[in-house]
Amino acid sequence: MTEEELRKRLELLKLEHRDLDAAIAALTEAARGSAGADMLQIARLKKRKLRLKDQIAIIEDTLLPDIIA
Repeated sequence: MTEEELRKRLELLKLEHRDLDAAIAALTEAARGSAGADMLQIARLKKRKLRLKDQIAIIEDTLLPDIIA
């Protein structure tokens, strides 16, 4: 992938990550006093969010390599 493609992919992943964060917050609020089915959905969304975070970190490392001082 070119640098431009990586940057576009990074922005899409960050957007999805923020969307998942909002969805998790909304489901958590709605799940208070509710059955465990919502908790399973929240757990799945949190796993997805962690995978996105890992993908974001990989792309950021590719775009901004470590500089040895």
